[in-house]
Amino acid sequence: MATFYEFGLNSEVVRAVTQMGFEEATPIQTATIPTALEGKDIIGQAQTGTGKTGAFGLPLIDRIDINKDHVQALILAPTRELANQVAESLFAFGKFKGVRTVTVYGGQDMRKQIRDLKNKPHVVVATPGRLMDHMRRKTIRLQEVETVVLDEADEMLNMGFIEDIETILSETPKERQTLLFSATMPKRIEKLAQTFMTEPKLIAVKSTEVTMENIEQFYVEVHERQKFDTLCRFMDIHAPELAIVFGRTKRRVDELSEALSKRGFRAEGIHGDLNQAKRDSVLRKFKGGLIDVLVATDVAARGLDISGVTHVYNFDLPQDPESYVHRIGRTGRAGKSGVALTFATPREKDHIKAIEQVSKKKMVRKDVPSYEQAIKGQQGLAVEQLRQLITEDNADAYRVIAKELLQETDATTALAAALKLLTKEPDTTEVKLTGEAPLRAKKHRSQGGGKPYRGGSGGGRRDDRNRDRRRPGGSFRKDDRRSGGQSQGNRSGGQYRKSKQA
Repeated sequence: MATFYEFGLNSEVVRAVTQMGFEEATPIQTATIPTALEGKDIIGQAQTGTGKTGAFGLPLIDRIDINKDHVQALILAPTRELANQVAESLFAFGKFKGVRTVTVYGGQDMRKQIRDLKNKPHVVVATPGRLMDHMRRKTIRLQEVETVVLDEADEMLNMGFIEDIETILSETPKERQTLLFSATMPKRIEKLAQTFMTEPKLIAVKSTEVTMENIEQFYVEVHERQKFDTLCRFMDIHAPELAIVFGRTKRRVDELSEALSKRGFRAEGIHGDLNQAKRDSVLRKFKGGLIDVLVATDVAARGLDISGVTHVYNFDLPQDPESYVHRIGRTGRAGKSGVALTFATPREKDHIKAIEQVSKKKMVRKDVPSYEQAIKGQQGLAVEQLRQLITEDNADAYRVIAKELLQETDATTALAAALKLLTKEPDTTEVKLTGEAPLRAKKHRSQGGGKPYRGGSGGGRRDDRNRDRRRPGGSFRKDDRRSGGQSQGNRSGGQYRKSKQA
């Protein structure tokens, strides 16, 4: 692995990245940074968790001229969360050099964004819909942009942003540098690259180079009506430090998070219908350990860089196998191990096989655990807590009481009572979830994503909804995506229709 000193990056940029704790470049960074520094166009095919933000962010910050007071670099991202994550990284990369970065996305105060843009940032990170708003208002100028980055281009295609991206790119100089990053390469993305990029170099990181080897992958075959009890039993056995549970729809996320709370788990959910303040609040609690379980739809969880996730539970199968890789990539990061458990109904066996082909790893089948096994898991956790307290040896204030207690009963009985007090016995509170139909059996497209993602409307919304929007060229286009819904791309004509997902 190369170190960041070897790339010839600005010393202030190297100082920033090393202060963040990064010493060696990842495979995608090693392959991308030298080419990006030369100003060449790049298509990077890489999954989440490979370090692609550093791959485009470090050379981008390196090439910024802080003496020029105009937007020199533009990064487009599909979701607010990813835009924020990218902006945070770029701010950190450029803090010693003095690079000014601004983020713009829907749901945020437009007046504040206009004020931020008037401060002459060097870099703008944006979601496409909100950037189009600023272009229409003429509160941002792209005529002098030197670098454009399309991050998670396939997801922007799935969310119906492709036409906006084409409009945005046509407003930037033709001689710009363009970097496109995508986990899959649907034909529409290939066409975009052919139209707007100049002799791009393809840099691909295989899925085996993602930290998949650090993730234990299991599946359990279970009927829909038994799913929730099975999930709770596994969570009692695993006792995850931080877990993400994926549901297919907004309704599923709402019901699951409420049901888990009833069973005594500290859980909250995120999906596209939550306002930004609520989403930020839930994520802060999760990152801070105030809640242990985050229930989420696929798109709502895209771009979240949360360290310490020990378990991922796919309560509902993703519609496309590629989305499975994105989901489980939330755990097993930074060299740590993780566990991914997927629930499949008997009619969904073929989807498990398709996922195994894409992830290039077999999932180990697990049996539905018994109530006794769930209790045993919680008892084991209680024993570990007790052992940790003994090791820390800070219970002196309780020794006198302990001796008095031992005069009343024997040590075994006293210890058993302490363990019972510490053990969270499995909660059997009755919970009813609205059933979800199993995925239909279909042949997997080995080309990796010619078909847009349709797995769940939760989180798959555009960042500006339910209104007409004027394009920079003056024409009107009706945004026919309903609140919270995902648009489905028509591969041949690029037209879009409403999602019928709940």
